[in-house]
Amino acid sequence: MGYNIVLIEPEIPMNTGNIGRLSLASGSTLHLVKPFGFELDDKRVKRAGLDYWKHISLKIYENVEEFFELNRDKKMAFFSSHGDKEYLDIDYTDEMFLVFGKESVGLSSEIIEQNKNDLYKIPIYSEHIRSLNLANAVSVVVYEGIRKLKI
Repeated sequence: MGYNIVLIEPEIPMNTGNIGRLSLASGSTLHLVKPFGFELDDKRVKRAGLDYWKHISLKIYENVEEFFELNRDKKMAFFSSHGDKEYLDIDYTDEMFLVFGKESVGLSSEIIEQNKNDLYKIPIYSEHIRSLNLANAVSVVVYEGIRKLKI
């Protein structure tokens, strides 16, 4: 069991480190799509991932086009505050790709437009925030998927 956690153009090294740790804990593969807002060997990435980073199943792509070309036939779910469906409604499958955008602006409008049928959101019940921290959002989605695969 495991998922493919995809971060498109991640910007914050601590989030990426934490998500790397989560990917290892959940038996998932972490896919990172360049450009990054940091160097992958940044000590903040390693610190957040602790000494687990060397054990993470990691794939790196030079750009979003390469990612989609190499994974075009895979089942994917995309996450954005612009989604109409909730993450609870996903038909989770083993090895599914869970795709998240960068911290500052999320997924590009092009990716959102091309994947409207597979676009999901995590509901937010306060008007005072516009999004969750990326590492928290990935955790919510991954562990809901694990729960659904186990029932």
